[in-house]
Amino acid sequence: MLFISSSPQKKTCSVIMFLSDMSGREPLYKKAFVFFSSPVPKEFINHIKSDTSVLPRIGALREMNLEYFPIDNQAFITDHERALEELFGDVENPRKFDACLNMMATRIATVFASLKELPCVRYRAAKALDESTAATSWDLVPTKLAAAVWNCISKYKSTIPNFPQTETCELLILSRSVDQIAPVIHEWTYDAMCHDLLDMDGNKYVHEVPSKTGDQIERKEVLLEDHDLIWLELRHAHIADASERLHEKMANFVSKNKAAQIQQSGRDGSELSTRDLQKMVQALPQYTEQVDKISLHVEIAGKLNRIIREMGLRELGQLEQDLVFGDAGAKDVINFLRTKQDASPENKLRLMIIYASVYPEKFEGDKASKLMQLAKLSHEDMKVVYNMQLLAGSSDNKKTTGSFSLKFNAQKTKQAARKDRTGEEETWQLSRFYPMIEELIENLSKGELTKNEYSCMNEPSPTVQGGSLRGTQSASMHPSQISAPHSMRSKRTANWARAHHSDDGYSSDSSVRLASTDFKKMGQRIFVFIIGGATRSELRVCHKLTTKLRREVILGSATIDDPPQYITKLKLLPDRDLSLDGLRI
Repeated sequence: MLFISSSPQKKTCSVIMFLSDMSGREPLYKKAFVFFSSPVPKEFINHIKSDTSVLPRIGALREMNLEYFPIDNQAFITDHERALEELFGDVENPRKFDACLNMMATRIATVFASLKELPCVRYRAAKALDESTAATSWDLVPTKLAAAVWNCISKYKSTIPNFPQTETCELLILSRSVDQIAPVIHEWTYDAMCHDLLDMDGNKYVHEVPSKTGDQIERKEVLLEDHDLIWLELRHAHIADASERLHEKMANFVSKNKAAQIQQSGRDGSELSTRDLQKMVQALPQYTEQVDKISLHVEIAGKLNRIIREMGLRELGQLEQDLVFGDAGAKDVINFLRTKQDASPENKLRLMIIYASVYPEKFEGDKASKLMQLAKLSHEDMKVVYNMQLLAGSSDNKKTTGSFSLKFNAQKTKQAARKDRTGEEETWQLSRFYPMIEELIENLSKGELTKNEYSCMNEPSPTVQGGSLRGTQSASMHPSQISAPHSMRSKRTANWARAHHSDDGYSSDSSVRLASTDFKKMGQRIFVFIIGGATRSELRVCHKLTTKLRREVILGSATIDDPPQYITKLKLLPDRDLSLDGLRI
């Protein structure tokens, strides 16, 4: 069986090697099953057909359209680790730019080919800085990618059997500039904290466990993925909520087992700590598998809470969110930098990026240098902030403040990058922050994205779209006479939508339970693709809005980046001799 990828060079080499292996009197294999992961040029097929000795030895020759990598039941990546650098870095190298863009477009298109979905392709339109200034090449990347994606998808209408001829879903293409705060702010959910604070390799976590003999310590690798029901239940919970639920799980497990109750009765009646419960349950060999799963997450949550305390992240997290929502300003940042000299350089840099995003005017002239000196950050760190500002382009948040406000009402000079969302009460502290795509997806679902800001590559057909009726339906038709909109997707229910039970034997009230929604009764899918890397908070929002909007929301990107990865990518962007608000970089 041979799988051949979308790279033209690899395809050519693979086909040549395949023909060499299968031709002649004594082929390397009796039968060959060949699958292409993306559409194949006709000349390749004709080249294979022309070899009459090979043709009878081919058991299958098919296009699979699988050039993407699912990383979650509602997320995929195109696996372009250097997309930020190649698309937004060296603009003077058009060959590298075009190769990355076209490969990314092909891989995005195969998502829709495999699902047999025809999207209405929308994208963040480029904006000129003013009437006399043309849009930058960076601003045009979403436009170019949308055109390349649509060029690929439009061919499927005539080449793929039973491919829909009218739009069945919506695709919104954005660049990382849409939200520069989400990649660096401390996100307080269990999933985000694990990837931000622990030394994980992708979804792989390594921990130490006692050996079977008990006299040594072994290193054990585990995957924090959907097959782990506890992870599936807790990943989008606040870290404090996750810790509480884990303690409850351990206590429930003990209460259901007589052996554990006997051990507990020998104590003085005082309340058991999580560590006590963990040791107690580990003494029950007949429940080893369940114990291991719960103990793993108890250990992880305990480690996260220790790191939060040792690094003073709660105070930093409060300042970050106060900045974002306009409740803190320059004085608060300066005070933090002066009093928290022991804060890590990375955390101070992340604070600077957030501050520069909300208050870009504070990084004009020598103000930036003085702030970075106070934070004791290097020139390389300063470059990260400037590259972030370049990616963001002209800021809508920048405001010119009058002299009266500066002198007499300093409180009103504070700015906000987010507004508190009405009707959503947060149980846990530090849960206010939300990524910008949450508002964008809700507005897209309601049909409220303006065309001048979010243009459409292909005007949707006058049929049912999303959750509303447009075009062909009579205005006088009663709502009960109109059938609910639905996607042309497969009639099967996604695996993640099935009800699950946690390892403690109790049905979960978390997102696992909410995920039991029947996707067949939902409206059209919404796909959001973020060029330059997506974040854990944006993935969380897609799960949240699927339940809220009753439309499956799928996130795509070149990669899913944690804050350290994103900062490294900003550092790798080449130096530019550009002027930004009077500041030479």
